[in-house]
Amino acid sequence: MPWIYLAVAGVLEVVWAYTMKQSAGFTKPVESAVTIVTMIASFSLLAMAMKVLPLGTSYAIWTGIGAVGAFVVGIVWLGESANLMRIASAGLILAGIVGLKLATPQ
Repeated sequence: MPWIYLAVAGVLEVVWAYTMKQSAGFTKPVESAVTIVTMIASFSLLAMAMKVLPLGTSYAIWTGIGAVGAFVVGIVWLGESANLMRIASAGLILAGIVGLKLATPQ
């Protein structure tokens, strides 16, 4: 169950990062509220995962999911650049996430 909490926490990190961008510096109430609610939910699920999983693994995977997810959202929905170096770099982060998951004792 802690891995599920961690995965959902990572996805929620992507949501709050996106809605924070859309909030225009917290000037839009709906987007700002979604940002705050998803931040709290993301941190709460991360804390629940950390009850069982190691700190370094949990935090690195959580931020990695957020980083790669925000990268994909930026390309797909915000029209950001998708050059080879950026994609390769995101791939390295993804490889690190997978490596940490495989290296963590069950």
